[in-house]
Amino acid sequence: MGGAALSGIGFTVSLLIVQLAFGDPDLTAQATVGVLLAALFATALGWLVFRLAAVLRGETSAELPRRLDRPVDPEEDHILGPADAPLTLVEYGDFECPYCARVTGITKELRQLFGDRLRYVFRHLPLPDVHPRAVLAARAAVAAGEQGRFWDMHDQLYAHQDRLEYEDIAAYAIEIGLDMVRFLDDMDAERTAERVRADAASAEASGARGTPTFFVGDRRHTGPYDAVTLAVVLEESAPGAPS
Repeated sequence: MGGAALSGIGFTVSLLIVQLAFGDPDLTAQATVGVLLAALFATALGWLVFRLAAVLRGETSAELPRRLDRPVDPEEDHILGPADAPLTLVEYGDFECPYCARVTGITKELRQLFGDRLRYVFRHLPLPDVHPRAVLAARAAVAAGEQGRFWDMHDQLYAHQDRLEYEDIAAYAIEIGLDMVRFLDDMDAERTAERVRADAASAEASGARGTPTFFVGDRRHTGPYDAVTLAVVLEESAPGAPS
């Protein structure tokens, strides 16, 4: 919006068109004043939009959003650790993404390191253009969560990324002891699809474009996401930690 407002500053070609379009000196003068006033108004409006973005949303650059769009909700989100833990790590992941599978070990290290001080939150960001079975896998995880077995299915899906067809997922559900009739109904339900879409929409609004994307607290993490780096950033985010 700020860029659109600032685009109104351009006046050189506009003044040229004024000279070509009007033969009447009075009309030419009026049009020239109008073009210059429009440039001034566009400058002021653009400044206002960017200022509001900085003050209200903390956006101080022209890059992607950095704040977590939807706060963590213990009633809705998939959470490991105490719901009121002082440290929060949110991951947007894709069950068919090999990089996401590698970081599962990192998140386990972090949970062992911080214990009850950390809550780890998993949100869905399937990328069907490159991972055609990712949406089905995400729906399976949500359906397993309806029976309190989200993390069991989470681990099964990451352990078998090369086998995520419908029949494979049904076999994993049997292996972890789910009620199969209920599981299959939940996996096909519209509310399950809506849950996955809602996570993907929050990822888009939060500036997450690929997987895995991490948020420490409510701020998007940029840079390496190895255990040591994330541990340092998490410690720095702790209440009362020195900046």
